[in-house]
Order: sequence, then structure tokens, then C-alpha cells
Amino acid sequence: MQISPDQWILADWPPFALNATIAFTWLVMAILCIGSWLITSRLSTGESVSRWQVMLEVVVTAIRDQIAEIGAEEGDRYLPFIGTLFLFIASSNLLSVVPGYLPPTGSLSTTAALAIAVLIAVPAFSIARQGLGGYLRTYVRPTPLMLPFNLVAEVSRTVALAVRLYGNVMSGTVIAGIVISVAPFFFPVMMQVLGLLTGFIQAYIFAVLAMVYIASAARTQGAAKPAENAENANRKEQ
Repeated sequence: MQISPDQWILADWPPFALNATIAFTWLVMAILCIGSWLITSRLSTGESVSRWQVMLEVVVTAIRDQIAEIGAEEGDRYLPFIGTLFLFIASSNLLSVVPGYLPPTGSLSTTAALAIAVLIAVPAFSIARQGLGGYLRTYVRPTPLMLPFNLVAEVSRTVALAVRLYGNVMSGTVIAGIVISVAPFFFPVMMQVLGLLTGFIQAYIFAVLAMVYIASAARTQGAAKPAENAENANRKEQ
């Protein structure tokens, strides 16, 4: 049984090999790009709208509301990034109902790439909002002794994001394979339903955690700025 899509080699051109992880990743991206183009090319502002437009508006509104509930300021600036993460992970997992398909999120390389994207997005959004100096100062607050601990925390949460998503998707594949080998008629249907639910939940958790990290960094810097202003005011009065 092939647990990881990395093990399924579709084509081999030494020294390069095309495995299922790469192929299915591009397949998911193609489906999302073509689907979004088809829907957005026929958007309507009138009373009569297509079902696909309604579905798109529901998804975008739900993601925007979730970002607002987390408490992020200027939530719309994070919507494209968080929405892309959620839709890619959810689509990758939900397509597992297709025979012969293996979700690319079952590969540690894919989940690590997604986590690295979050690792880059956190300082990128923060620097764009507060500047490079304001972001770097968060690593030495409340004391410069916290610098190594803050760096370790930055790396560890990235590793946790990757391993959490990979472990949940891979474990679902393993359990499904074991159950199918024991009872190949009734349990596969139940496991497919459970797998779809788990895949959707994992996409939601990953996107929410990414937004929490970004909002937390922005909020920390935003809170630090008034404190610096108050300190500068006290110095001027003295």
C-alpha cells in the first residue's frame, strides 16, 4: 500500500522524477485556477446570479468573517493568502474521493512548503504594516534575553503546522487502508465520509492557525507602538 504520494513515481527522467505529489499538486492548482476563472468571468451584480457565483460569495464571506472573528485589523488584506491556503488544502483533501487520487497534503514536502509560506507571510505582512524595525524589535521584547526563545518559537510553530497537517492526512490514509483490508464492502464508504470531514477540518485549522500567527504578530507590534510613543512623550516632558 502506498501511504505517501511521494512513493508513486509517474515518470522518471534521471536525475528528475515526476511523482504523484507534484502531479496532483499541479492538478489541484489547475482545477482551482480554471474554476475561479470560469466563475469570475461571469459575475453578475443583478438579481439573477449563477449558483457558482452564490457558492463563491458564500466561501469568500465565510473566510472574511472568520478573519474578522480572529480580530485581525484590515482583514481584507489577508483574505487572498488565507483563502488560497484554505481552498488548496480543502480541495486537495476533498478530491480523495476520486479513485486513484492521493492527496498531495499526505506528503511532508507539501505540508512543509505550506508551513514555510506561513513562516514568510508572518513577517512580510508585519513589515508591510509596521516597518522592518518595528518587526525586529518584537524579538527582543520585553528583554533582549528573549531573542533565542522567540526565534525557536518562530521555527517550532512552523514545524508544528507542517507535521500536524501531514500527520492527520497520512493517518487517515493508513487507517482507511487497514479497515478496507478487514472489511472491504461497508467500511470504505464510512471511511470516505470520515476522510472528507477530516480533510475539511484540517484545511480550516491550518488556515485559522496561519491567520492567528499573522494577527498575533501585527497585534504585538501595534500594541508596542503606543507604548513607545508614551515613553518618548515622558522623555520630552522631563
